[in-house]
Amino acid sequence: MTERDVSIPCVGALTYAADGRLLLVQRANDPGRGLWSLPGGRVEPGEDELAALVREMAEETGLVVAPGALVGRVRRESYEIADYRCAVVGGALRAGDDALDVRWCDAAELAELPLVEHLLETLTTWDALPRPCADNAVQATVSAHDPRRPRSGGSNLVGGPGPAWDPEHG
Repeated sequence: MTERDVSIPCVGALTYAADGRLLLVQRANDPGRGLWSLPGGRVEPGEDELAALVREMAEETGLVVAPGALVGRVRRESYEIADYRCAVVGGALRAGDDALDVRWCDAAELAELPLVEHLLETLTTWDALPRPCADNAVQATVSAHDPRRPRSGGSNLVGGPGPAWDPEHG
């Protein structure tokens, strides 16, 4: 059996702020240590994908989420990743156990970050890129460690309904 034959089930979250910014984590571990990616991780034995998604989001970002629709599936080495849209329903944004940092990114910032391989292409193919921000000067450095995180309102999903979620005030 080769490494390609082994399949490790994983999940990832496409989570958007009300203003269209996408939530990313800076990976603390390999593969991709130091690179930015969607939050997520392995599905544990006996766990379904949606339960794994809720657990991983809480562990990596401090946020409580309600999983939504499956956006797509990708294979990265031996990892089979199912990526779902998620709506934030609670919690406080913070970098957790597997993350060096966590932040909301607009389209311009996403293009400048060192991303895990194929993330930008995959988000483009899925029409899942974050929206451009009107005020890039304020938005460009928004992260869990930045007290200047702006308030926002409206839908918490791009193209989907949901209660407004304010990244600053949870």
